[in-house]
Amino acid sequence: MNVTVFGGANPLPGTPAYAEAELLGRLLAQSGHTVLTGGYIGTMEAASKGAAEAGGHVIGVTCAEIETWRGVKANPWVKEEWRCQTLDERLLRLLDGCQAAIALPGGVGTLVEIALLWNRMLIQAAPTRPLILVGAGWQKTIQTFLETHDGYVTEAHQRLVQFTANVEEAINLLNGKKPDHKGTK
Repeated sequence: MNVTVFGGANPLPGTPAYAEAELLGRLLAQSGHTVLTGGYIGTMEAASKGAAEAGGHVIGVTCAEIETWRGVKANPWVKEEWRCQTLDERLLRLLDGCQAAIALPGGVGTLVEIALLWNRMLIQAAPTRPLILVGAGWQKTIQTFLETHDGYVTEAHQRLVQFTANVEEAINLLNGKKPDHKGTK
């Protein structure tokens, strides 16, 4: 499968967040999956590095708008670059190019990616696929949203999002193994 990895641009090499993303990339590649990322720094770089060093294929979805704003180019572990002009095009390529998505901690951009994929699946504008959010932060964020907007998201639509505590559980869930805890909805 092509698996898109969402996550923040802030994690630096040597930090726990970077190591977690690198592990995710490695585990995805070892499971035979292709890794898609936004192609740049932070989580994207770490997941790309982990996958590439494990012999996996890495696709980086990049865009001129990000490069102009941030002044970066694709990270060195990207094996195939999908160039876009705009952030909107880039988001759609990340979503339409995958059969599953895993979100690590991140900021507003990561939240947008999660929400857009979730909404596109719920209105059937995109095929249903695994959308796995890693970490207590995402579970708390989504739970708070659902509780404070009671009745706006049906149970069936809530089931389109799954939660895991760590990347190992995310890989097990993606590969069809049941997690050992109650973090999955």
